[in-house]
Amino acid sequence: MNAPLLSVRDLRVGFGAKPVVHGVSFDVAAGEKLALVGESGSGKTITALSLLRLAGDAQISGQALLAGRDLLRLPEREMRAVRGGDVAMIFQEPMTALNPLMPMGEQIGEVLRLKQGLTRAQAQSQAIELLATTGIPEPARRARAFAHQLSGGQRQRAMIAMALASRPRLLLADEPTTALDVTLRGQILQLLDDLQRQTGMAVLMITHDLNLVRRFADRVAVMERGELVEQGAVADVMGAARHAYTRKLLTSVPRRDLLEQTPQPGAQALVHARDLQVAYPVPRPGIRGWFGAGRFVAVQSAALDLLPGRTVGVVGESGSGKSTLAQAVLGLLPCTGALHIAGQAWQQPAMRNTPANLALRRKVQVVFQDPFSSLSPRLTIGQIVAEGLRVHSPGLDAGQCRARVIGILEAVGLAEPQFPGLLERYPHEFSGGQRQRIAIARALILEPEVLVLDEPTSALDVSIQQQVLALLQRLQREHGLAYLLITHDVEVIRAMAHDVLVMKDGAIVESGTVQQVLGAPRQDYTRQLVEAAGLSGGAGHANL
Repeated sequence: MNAPLLSVRDLRVGFGAKPVVHGVSFDVAAGEKLALVGESGSGKTITALSLLRLAGDAQISGQALLAGRDLLRLPEREMRAVRGGDVAMIFQEPMTALNPLMPMGEQIGEVLRLKQGLTRAQAQSQAIELLATTGIPEPARRARAFAHQLSGGQRQRAMIAMALASRPRLLLADEPTTALDVTLRGQILQLLDDLQRQTGMAVLMITHDLNLVRRFADRVAVMERGELVEQGAVADVMGAARHAYTRKLLTSVPRRDLLEQTPQPGAQALVHARDLQVAYPVPRPGIRGWFGAGRFVAVQSAALDLLPGRTVGVVGESGSGKSTLAQAVLGLLPCTGALHIAGQAWQQPAMRNTPANLALRRKVQVVFQDPFSSLSPRLTIGQIVAEGLRVHSPGLDAGQCRARVIGILEAVGLAEPQFPGLLERYPHEFSGGQRQRIAIARALILEPEVLVLDEPTSALDVSIQQQVLALLQRLQREHGLAYLLITHDVEVIRAMAHDVLVMKDGAIVESGTVQQVLGAPRQDYTRQLVEAAGLSGGAGHANL
């Protein structure tokens, strides 16, 4: 047999006296797709970073032979040529990996100029082609955009384009589709497949998405607490897992555990919207821009009714207007049309904290996608959770405030006996799932009637996702909360939602109960979303 492109033997990584990767060994052949799976903290990402010696002050031993050259012992000068050349990496969080001061086209062009010697004009043209290849609409315009001007999925695709610019022999992909919706995941996987056929590129993919592993990888390696516990062909491992940890991952899927009561006739909607529209001013090109800005309609003619104790799921691709709709409901964006929260309208502009708007803010709270970036690293857990009380309940004394904080943390599964000094700890001392529980506690301490959930589990491992969804379902049953769930994950919609809105290009193209929309979709676009998630119409309906 031919020698593998990458051969890792007895890789050990530690920080100070603490080992985090314990003697990992695996091979990746040219043109092969190996998935490295496991929960947060299992050592997946640090293994990949160590191969490029990007793990900071880590102590690394073992071998990592790339076409016969040991990456762990190459001089730094040669490693610079390897990074972004023979081996490229797609990082998990595009907002922190992209330069906020450079347009996308310049960032991709920089790789092309350094690695392929292209001129600035050639690099810019090639960057636009790469952006188009990854599915970004209007690639020439997006090449002039900065990271903050793109959606999460568009930022991820721009970073993938940058990694693929030098046509690497080995691609290290750390959760490359986490921020992408189901149809774009399929497009990116197809793109990687096409590039492999053309160039023989190998892929080492770090992921917690087992559906992605089934669809994309040739082989899978499972890591737990720094050890490789099982590896083999995808069909063998997924079909007959030998290790208990692998079996645990395979059974960690979202489960539906909702109250399925029929809405009472005449029940008042906690969120009522009709003909809702959100528009942004945008610069117009050429001489027309001298006479005023243009107008981009992000949400058009939206209608929504969210009743107590029910969940409305909003699903669609990146840029479809889901998060913009959520921000309008939260009173964070100006809008036109009818929008009432518990029978009251936001005083426009809704961003102003008038007494009426402050009262509404208490009734509608939000849980964001990434708990690490949504929690202040400078505040303790006690300060974070109590922050809303200081604004909305200033009459509470310190003892009453502390008691409320302890009570709500216990309600989301975080108690002092389990976490000594809980209120004095900081967010970085908790896992991703625990941080999301803290974010939920921060929202619930004000006893809201509506909770907006903006991709609340997309950044979490499958087992942690299952725990957080179960927690949200329990809280809804116990407190009668209404959820507006924003997600691109059809599986999460199937587990959590009573009713579904499907959005495309700012418009709601289909709506109905979850059984109607996922079980018998009427629109081609909805069928594409369901099929891309690995669900057939009949199967989806039968499992509800």
